[in-house]
Amino acid sequence: MARSIYFFGAGQADGDAQQKDLLGGKGAGLAEMTRLGIPVPPGFTLTTEVCNAYYAAGKVLPAGVEDEIEAAIGRLESLLGARFGSPEAPLLVSVRSGARASMPGMMDTILNLGMNDEIAAGLARRTGSERFALDAYRRFILTYSDIVLGVPRDRFEEALGRARRDAAARLGVDATRLNAAELERKVPDSLLDPASLAALVQRQKEIVLGATGSPFPDDPRAQLGGAIRAVFDSWNNHRAQVYRKMHDIPEAWGTACNVQAMVFGNLGDDSGTGVAFTRDPSTGERRFYGEWLPNAQGEDVVAGVRTPHPLSRSGPGGGATSGGGATSGGVATSDDADDASSLEARMPEAYAQLVAVQARLEQHFRDMQDLEFTIQRGELFLLQCRTGKRTGRAAVRIAVEMAREGLISQREAILRVDPGSIDQLLHPSIDEGAPKRLLARGLPASPGAATGQVVFSADEAERRAGQGKAVILVRSETSPEDIHGMKAARGVLTARGGMTSHAAVVARGMGKSCVAGCSAISVSQGQMAVTIYDEHGHATGSITVKAGDLITLDGGTGRVYLGAVPTVPAALSGEFEELIGWADAVRRLRVRSNADTPHDARTARNFGAEGIGLCRTEHMFFDEERIHAVREMILADGEAGRRRALAKLLPFQRGDFVGVFREMAGLPVTIRLLDPPLHEFLPQDEAQLEQLSRSVGVSAKELRRKSQELAEYNPMLGHRGCRLAITSPEIYEMQARAILEAACEVAAAGIEVEPEIMIPLSMTRRELAITRALVEGVAEQVFAEKGRRVDVRFGTMIELPRAAIMAGELAEEAEFFSFGTNDLTQTTLGISRDDAGRFLGAYVEAGIFAKDPFQSLDVPGVGALIELARDRGRAARPGLKLGICGEHGGDPSSIGYFERAGLDYVSCSPFRVPVARLAAAQAALTAESARGPRATD
Repeated sequence: MARSIYFFGAGQADGDAQQKDLLGGKGAGLAEMTRLGIPVPPGFTLTTEVCNAYYAAGKVLPAGVEDEIEAAIGRLESLLGARFGSPEAPLLVSVRSGARASMPGMMDTILNLGMNDEIAAGLARRTGSERFALDAYRRFILTYSDIVLGVPRDRFEEALGRARRDAAARLGVDATRLNAAELERKVPDSLLDPASLAALVQRQKEIVLGATGSPFPDDPRAQLGGAIRAVFDSWNNHRAQVYRKMHDIPEAWGTACNVQAMVFGNLGDDSGTGVAFTRDPSTGERRFYGEWLPNAQGEDVVAGVRTPHPLSRSGPGGGATSGGGATSGGVATSDDADDASSLEARMPEAYAQLVAVQARLEQHFRDMQDLEFTIQRGELFLLQCRTGKRTGRAAVRIAVEMAREGLISQREAILRVDPGSIDQLLHPSIDEGAPKRLLARGLPASPGAATGQVVFSADEAERRAGQGKAVILVRSETSPEDIHGMKAARGVLTARGGMTSHAAVVARGMGKSCVAGCSAISVSQGQMAVTIYDEHGHATGSITVKAGDLITLDGGTGRVYLGAVPTVPAALSGEFEELIGWADAVRRLRVRSNADTPHDARTARNFGAEGIGLCRTEHMFFDEERIHAVREMILADGEAGRRRALAKLLPFQRGDFVGVFREMAGLPVTIRLLDPPLHEFLPQDEAQLEQLSRSVGVSAKELRRKSQELAEYNPMLGHRGCRLAITSPEIYEMQARAILEAACEVAAAGIEVEPEIMIPLSMTRRELAITRALVEGVAEQVFAEKGRRVDVRFGTMIELPRAAIMAGELAEEAEFFSFGTNDLTQTTLGISRDDAGRFLGAYVEAGIFAKDPFQSLDVPGVGALIELARDRGRAARPGLKLGICGEHGGDPSSIGYFERAGLDYVSCSPFRVPVARLAAAQAALTAESARGPRATD
């Protein structure tokens, strides 16, 4: 480790924007802004290598690092004319985490570090504000005690609540019937006078002493060492681990730690703090967007403790809606009121400077930026600049519009959008014509409609979601500790906070519906009290919503409805169609869909599928009209009885295939013949057995005997797939006839057809030779009967390790392979997908698997078999078509592997087709980049 610390300040910086891996996103951004001459408080960054060395040494800072920290503090002192630990000219610092990937709120930040009683008094003298100094001191004690000393934050909140009640009495406010949220609205922090704050500081110290047995540390250098260690420790706290898993962030990256001179937004009404985005992170609209709070510190905005004001006149914080005034948390307000509280109106010079800075930064970084800023007595400082989190819809619009503007190329635009976020574009929205009861309004923090049972804690959200229930997490405000509950919930509703609060930022990143800053609600003691307002903003009554009650969120408008409200499917935007058109032009992999019915096929075509990669014929059997014939076939004593029952099924199967072929209109349709074991089609409970007994004229006792006879100890490896054709060939004969008769019928209507018949679970050439002869024999019969021929391909699924190993022999019979990666993963790993949930999480947790292998392909294991089958299959049959039809066909990281492996197509569920199209394009561009440079468009 050559260097531990990178300094920035006075227009010079040791690092730059290209060093995110080493300095983290925050440190690299601070260094680059300093180089650009943007006003940034000076400081220094401890690298991610220090973090990793800290963990490798058993949570001990590497030798020499503490000396480098001391030298960097000396440089800060020289730049600022202040002294760290001096009451006469106090230097205070912030200590903040900063990984290379943005992880908003997941790790720790400590502000105002370097304070003790003497320094607080000196700060009061130097600034002329005793109230400010004490406010900074009590904030520092709270955060340091919580993060470094491990004293629960709620103990300090109780002390703060008592201070507010004392202040309420002094101000003549009746607080006897107010809950904590209502009291905070009536008596905000700014109304606590110096005497109240001084008493609060002493009470906080007593809490620390009682909880730890030691006094609060008053040595600034000891405080700094403790804070740096706590920031590194936060890389592995529970919420950071949950977030990393959700966003595939490797543990080995580590976090940087930024130590920066404090600037203060809580020095009075000429000071403030805020968060801004160079474009709207929810919609992608090209407008300066953000929120601020006067006389506050940055944590007040992002923590959602106070609902902030818009930056611009008629800005987003006011929640402007069509057709009239803005709304804020259910209380109607005027545009004029929001305009008056905006930064543009209150501090026009600082606002104009901020507007110029944000435009310059977006042009420089060529992407939407997320900014944090503080204004100290009218002077603007930038504290952070990083690539901004955004919704899937916003990501698409921003990428396309930046390409139109010439800021980035079309190829860069393709690579800018996370394919997984495309799912968000498919979120349903509220059916405006449906009956609904409006409960409250808040800020439209993250789009999409969500209905669920109300829960008031993250743990309860996770518990109920684990039971299969849809839940809405309702909180006064969320904190990073709620991350697991937000992940489990369908949507999030908060009483406080704005468009840049923790709840809003994290929900947008997850693609969850979120309504924030809904001040009409008050959460207390396991229930939610909602004040009902009329159209003029006058309170007309209240309603209580309890845990388990249903509510619906509309994250696009900020409305909250009582009960379940019907939704309508999403429509893809014009920007998406433009982006996906660019993607289609560069990708090599074709994208098909798994579809079993004409409706599924239509949906797949609408999403751009280029064929069907898996049509599961057994899914057609469970219709009420058909299941009786299926069961009759299973229960028949001999071949003749089975053929009579199958004859009843033939017209149903043929009709299904006619519909599918018509929908696909000449695109390839791969139809898998019957795969599941037959016992799956028999009823399982007594009532169904009795009903079947009456309908088929067989005793219930005989039915039970037959069911037991068919039952298997391990049906996944039992009498299924092509093994059914070996013992009962008439089943596959009927299905082949249905497919080919349907193909002839559609072709006779002038519609092209391209059927592909696929044999499941084969492992030997002889199995394929027998089933191919069966299919070809039926084909010749049908073609003779219909007086026409259609081209039909014959192929097999590769689902067993032996099939991959023997691929050369299988390819002598099969014209295509489709890798059934669901079963291939099961049989390769020896893990049942249905049972893996009991232990697979522990395997991922322990690092045995990087990801769930049933969600993202096990490349070293299953991938090796795919490559073996590819090489041996194409050696035997050059040009052998290769595809994949498991769940991995819609997983972006797996698609990247399939591109590298040289497969011809992927097949996924209809709603994953847009994801796969974009991921395939990104895989092609990545592969092209790895091969070498080319001219850009």
